[in-house]
Amino acid sequence: MTSATMPTSIEAPFTLAMKPRPTAEALRRSREHRRHRALLLLTDGAALSLIGAAAVSGLAAGGAAPVGPLVAAGAAMTVLHLISLGVVRTRGQGITASREIRRVLLAGALTFAVVACWVAFAPSATLRSVLLAAVPAGAVAVVVLRLAWRRWASAHRDPLAPRAVVVGPRRLLDTLVPALQTGRLGYHVVGLTVEGPQPADSDPRAGNAPILGPASATADVARAVNAEVVVVAGATHDPDFVRRLSWQLEGSAASLVLATPLTDVAAGRMSVDTSAGLALVGVRIPTYDGASYRIKRLLDVACSIVALVPILCVAPFIALAIRLDSPGPVLFRQRRVGCDGREFDMLKFRTMRVGAEHEVDRLTSQNDADGALFKVKRDPRVTRVGRLLRKYSIDELPQFWNVLRGEMSIVGPRPPLPREVRSYDVPVFRRLYLRPGITGPWQIGGRSDLSWEESVRLDLHYVENWSVARDLAIMIRTAAVVLRAKGAY
Repeated sequence: MTSATMPTSIEAPFTLAMKPRPTAEALRRSREHRRHRALLLLTDGAALSLIGAAAVSGLAAGGAAPVGPLVAAGAAMTVLHLISLGVVRTRGQGITASREIRRVLLAGALTFAVVACWVAFAPSATLRSVLLAAVPAGAVAVVVLRLAWRRWASAHRDPLAPRAVVVGPRRLLDTLVPALQTGRLGYHVVGLTVEGPQPADSDPRAGNAPILGPASATADVARAVNAEVVVVAGATHDPDFVRRLSWQLEGSAASLVLATPLTDVAAGRMSVDTSAGLALVGVRIPTYDGASYRIKRLLDVACSIVALVPILCVAPFIALAIRLDSPGPVLFRQRRVGCDGREFDMLKFRTMRVGAEHEVDRLTSQNDADGALFKVKRDPRVTRVGRLLRKYSIDELPQFWNVLRGEMSIVGPRPPLPREVRSYDVPVFRRLYLRPGITGPWQIGGRSDLSWEESVRLDLHYVENWSVARDLAIMIRTAAVVLRAKGAY
């Protein structure tokens, strides 16, 4: 959703909650990489199919087995090898040549192990030998094709030869730029930004690249020259520089690489790329859409549908207990701020007496939370049944309906109140890049016992490092936390 199509109900401060949208250049690069991965898949499949066909033809000619089962075995072996190449991410974006070859060989080793277990019961020794020999031959064929692809890419200035902007102190750039442009890294350095003041008579170039501005303008320079990589050289005087730069690059076509000051470091000692004694640490820029987030949404829909069935069964009993305990509605609707700053009505089973929201000012002196939060441990507004519902988070069960409607997620940052959002500092708006969750890192990290700073830190860490595996782990840990009823009030 662009700013032109944002809901008119969003207040001006909430525009900071809009997650970065990909630029036109980033979308173009993404299409190029998808097309390149598709071509690699086709050529890998063709090479492996030819190797498999040759093996099957030889076995069929020797009468090792009937033709039908041989063809099926060859096809299965080819598909298995292609799956292995995908699993170890041999077609990943921005990987170096040596890492790509290592991953191709790893995929071959995985395929060989599976095929070895599979053909161990083959009736013919010749059949076993030929099928097992076909896997290394296929891996070699893929390696040759990948190297050919890279040679062709280098000749035609394909995205495999990344355009790079380098930022750092001037004293490091003169030695770093040649190292980046030579060897197996092969970056095409198109511009530099320099940390610190520059003398008026200083050389406007370092290595073969021009100096295009100060370090503070790095993100703008990267966009202007359509850079694919931003390399940060060494440590900077500002400890928060790299973090801010990664935020500024969100939505752009550039990724971030840190060139450490450690030299002559072997790859076996660090999980890095090394060239000419230079150690490079890659940093993936977070994205907030794409296939992984569609999977997250599918998981939300499936879980909410499954959860709503038993919730509907127990809801009448909960409703009866609430109505017998105190007069008023069963459900409580509260305005919250969700993804991209959109407001929605969050549902809960009512746990307080009617009109409790109008008593906040009276209880301000008893606030046990800090920052933008408001929490009272022994809140007099909470009913007897409400205290039990809160202890085991039963009051939050209606939020599965919010999940089904797409307003919330099963796992996500804590859903804030509008008055909380109005007091946010700029970095805190990043917690609104994702749908708020029924549970999240704050739920398993201490719930209401967390300070404001701890809650923000956990949410921002989750937003920038989200994954399906992390969501599943949080769901499992939430069950244990809820049963212990720690930090719930």
